[in-house]
Amino acid sequence: MANALGETFSRAWKSDFMWSFRRTPVAIISFIVALTLILGAVLAPMIAPHNPFDPATLNLMNGFSVPMEPNQFTGETFWLGTDDQGRDVFSTILFGMRVSLFVGFAAVAFAMTLGVTLGLIAGYVGGWIGALIMRIADVQLTFPGILVAMLIFGIAKGFTPIDQRDEMAIWVLIIAIGLSEWVQFARVVRGATMVEKNKEYVQAARLNGRSSAGIMLRHILPNVLGPVLVIATISLALAIIAEATLSFLGVGAPPTQPSLGTLIRIGQGFLFSGEWWIILFPSITLLALALSVNLLGDWLRDVLNPRLR
Repeated sequence: MANALGETFSRAWKSDFMWSFRRTPVAIISFIVALTLILGAVLAPMIAPHNPFDPATLNLMNGFSVPMEPNQFTGETFWLGTDDQGRDVFSTILFGMRVSLFVGFAAVAFAMTLGVTLGLIAGYVGGWIGALIMRIADVQLTFPGILVAMLIFGIAKGFTPIDQRDEMAIWVLIIAIGLSEWVQFARVVRGATMVEKNKEYVQAARLNGRSSAGIMLRHILPNVLGPVLVIATISLALAIIAEATLSFLGVGAPPTQPSLGTLIRIGQGFLFSGEWWIILFPSITLLALALSVNLLGDWLRDVLNPRLR
């Protein structure tokens, strides 16, 4: 068992994929930064010095503590300072990233599922069904993604009962961002499907009596996943930024489940009064997270596209 695992690891380490990764400093640094931030968010309950969203643990006397300086009233020291409610900024960032990453991953998964499904149907079935799907995609592309997300969020929130809006806000946000990002997946998958459906292995599957759904899922889908993974990685960074933008505008995550965008919106109110750390550190975290994921997506695009080698 150990020898088999060792051989598998050795083959993976010597593969072209890992060879390219080891020789691309930007990919290595981006991976380390993204992994560190994601692990910090996942392990937030164990890493964070305080639970910033538990009112019983807050002390208003710790409000506006300067980073790395003892508070003049309590004597406590906080690495990244505190906000107006005495919440540790470092802890709020870790817990805020949990919301941002959850929304980002869930929105991309929803957009990918919807876009890949519609792209396969449009490319394989074609006809008026494919034309209708792509015309809807073309119309949506004429509007900025953030405006589409805001429109969908507003409509969905209007149908949500008032007493459940805070509870459902995260899920509404995921649906809104996902519906604004599915077009890229559909367009790429449609183009790849139109190429693959004319190849010999698809014709052989038809002769063997395979159903259209079976051919799309078992034969065509595995061969179009390469570009889909690249788009998913880049879309993750865009989804995180979209969530932060919506939350910054006050139409995203609720105050009871603040994300990085919510923290930045809160910090903006104290920027000109001298409490710069409340907005600076969440902004740097959001920038590092989005940039590292985006750079990884660019590297994946170069590796998985032979024409760019």
